[in-house]
Amino acid sequence: MFEYIARRLLLVIPTLLGIVTLSFFVIQLAPGSPIEQKIQQIRFASGESGASSAANVSMSSATQQGVSQEVIEALKRQYGFDKPIHIRYLIWLKSALTFEFGESFKYEEPVIDVIVSKFPVSIQFGVFSFVLSYLISIPLGIAMARREGHAFDAIATFTLSVLYSIPGFMLGILLIVLLAGGSYMDLFPTGGLYSDLYEDLGFFEKIWDRIHHAILPLLCFTIGSFTTLSNLTRNNMLEVIKKDYVRTARAKGLEERVVMMKHALRNALIPVVTGFGGFLGIFFAGSLLIERVFQLDGIGLLGFNSILARDYNVVMALVFIQSLLLLVGNIIGDIVYVLVDPRIDFS
Repeated sequence: MFEYIARRLLLVIPTLLGIVTLSFFVIQLAPGSPIEQKIQQIRFASGESGASSAANVSMSSATQQGVSQEVIEALKRQYGFDKPIHIRYLIWLKSALTFEFGESFKYEEPVIDVIVSKFPVSIQFGVFSFVLSYLISIPLGIAMARREGHAFDAIATFTLSVLYSIPGFMLGILLIVLLAGGSYMDLFPTGGLYSDLYEDLGFFEKIWDRIHHAILPLLCFTIGSFTTLSNLTRNNMLEVIKKDYVRTARAKGLEERVVMMKHALRNALIPVVTGFGGFLGIFFAGSLLIERVFQLDGIGLLGFNSILARDYNVVMALVFIQSLLLLVGNIIGDIVYVLVDPRIDFS
C-alpha cells in the first residue's frame, strides 16, 4: 500500500505539470490581455470618443486612439509581457512551486490574498454541503433499500428523481420566489452571508443570522450530490443484500439491523466512498450561477470575473490549486477504499 501511495504521489508531479502547462498556454494565447483591458480603462478615464469600441483592440490601433506607445511599453513591463511566452511560463512555474502567484491584475493585491478573501463562502457551503450530503444520503439510501417495493421507496425514488432534474441555480430561483419574498412567503433573506446590521447583533444572534442566510443557498449547493449519493447507496445496498453471505447471515438468525449494518453496508459503501477523496475541494467549492442568484462573493464568481478581466494570475492560481487538491484527493479516496474494505490490494 505504501509503495502504491508513493507511486501515486510521484505521478501527481507530471500530471499537475501537464495540466498547468496546457492551461497556461491556452489562457495566454486567448484573445485579449490585461494590457488591452488596462488600455480600455485609460481610454474610458480620459473620455476618449472611442471608449465603446471592442475590448480586444490591437496595440497599434490603441496608439491611434490616444494611448501612446510609451504607455503600452510601460504596461508590458508592469505585467511582464515584455518577455517571450515561454520565459513568462518558466517564471510563473518557479513562483507557483512556492505558492507565490504574483499580484492580481484586477484587484492589484497578492493573488493568495484575493483567493483567501473568498474562503468564507467556499468553506461555509463546501463543508456543510459535503457533510450533509453523506449524513442524509447514506441513511436514506439504506432505508429505501430495506423498503424496496413499498410506498416509502417509491415516493423517495420519485422525489429524488425530480430533485436531480432541477439545476441548483434554478432551484435557488424557485426558493427565492416561494420563500424569500418573491411572490409568496417571506421567510428567508434573498442573499448574502449576513444582514446589514450584523455587527450590531449579539453572539448567538450572529450565529442565527448566518444560519438564516445560509439555508436556501445550502440547499442548492447540496441538492446535486445528495440525490446522487442517495440513489447510489440504495442501488448498492439492493445489490449487496442479494449476495449469498447476506442470506447466510439472515439464516443464522441475526437481527436484520445487524445484517444490514455489519454485513451489507460495509460492502455497499465501497463505491459511495469515492466522493470522500473530494473533501479537499470543499475549500474551493463554488458555483457561479448559485452565487449570482444568492449574491455570494465566492470562488465561482471570482473565477468567472477573473476570466472576463483576463486576470491570468488569479485564473492560473485557481487552476493550479484546484488541480493539486483533486489529484491528492484521488489518492485519499484510494486510502479510504482500503479502510472500508481491507481486501482491496493496490500493490
